[in-house]
Amino acid sequence: MTNTASLQTLPVIDVAPLVAGDAPGREAVAARIGKACRAHGFFYATGHGVDPALVARLETLSHRFFDLPEATKMQWRMALGGRAWRGYFPLGGELTSGRPDWKEGLYLGTELPATHPLVQAKTPVHGPNLFPDAPGLEDFRDTILGYMAAVTQLGHRLMEGIALSLGLPADYFAARYTGDPLILFRLFDYPSQPVPEGLDVQWGVGEHTDYGLLTILHQDSVGGLAVHTPAGWIDAPPIAGSFVCNIGDMLDRMTGGLYKSTPHRVKRNTSGRNRLSFPLFFDPNFEARVQRIEGLAGAVAVDDSAERWDRANVHAFSGRYGDYLLAKVSKVFPQLRDEVL
Repeated sequence: MTNTASLQTLPVIDVAPLVAGDAPGREAVAARIGKACRAHGFFYATGHGVDPALVARLETLSHRFFDLPEATKMQWRMALGGRAWRGYFPLGGELTSGRPDWKEGLYLGTELPATHPLVQAKTPVHGPNLFPDAPGLEDFRDTILGYMAAVTQLGHRLMEGIALSLGLPADYFAARYTGDPLILFRLFDYPSQPVPEGLDVQWGVGEHTDYGLLTILHQDSVGGLAVHTPAGWIDAPPIAGSFVCNIGDMLDRMTGGLYKSTPHRVKRNTSGRNRLSFPLFFDPNFEARVQRIEGLAGAVAVDDSAERWDRANVHAFSGRYGDYLLAKVSKVFPQLRDEVL
């Protein structure tokens, strides 16, 4: 049984044995991940093997990009990304539960050329990225792609740990859902500036859960993330050299509620410094049909829609992951949905 005191902070897990493929060590890591997924749905990952110089370089270049005039950044606006759903959105341009979030961002994902069959088939959220190429950003593209590749590899290892924590073969998710995962990546900037009068903004990001399997988040030193645990809302402050990891709705669905997708939000930034965060969403393949894992002890798929932020019952979902994703993201950018989907 989890005591209340242990729910006041998120666990920090050294995942180095998973990354190294150390068979004896990874079982112990998997057990800790399983405990965290049952208790919080969140944990910090250290020992992940992602080069800190790569992370630092991405922070530097992201600050340079977001410091550009808005008119310049709008050269890479999301409307130009079409069905790939890629590009820049300005402050207040993204909605959570119908209210604007006080952040700006750059939407990215797996880089696919226009000639790729999925792009030719006009599959939503697949396609080329809109990489900003202003002076001083000459290596932005390569840095973004390098970061995505490194964190995607970490995602594969973490999903192996999650599979082992459930008593499943390490390749359970890769064999069914993530052999070719849907990778969505965001660069977010939370400015430390007042909200204009008349704009209904309460949070940097309002309360929500993530849609897919696993989110791997880098946050800079400013902080602001808060998590709704069974003990109430707690802060998830930055820990240098770590990633914040949390499970999404589809893992909740697959495990019959044994591993819960936990609501979280971001406070409005009043620190005096702009805050950066880089979430990478490691999700099932767009065409994957999400099904419950049979035989998990303790799994009871209860309709918890009355308690959820969106009043949705994730356990009622049946079908392609892509359909679930599109139903969610279309509410985030309703105008863009009407233009490109």
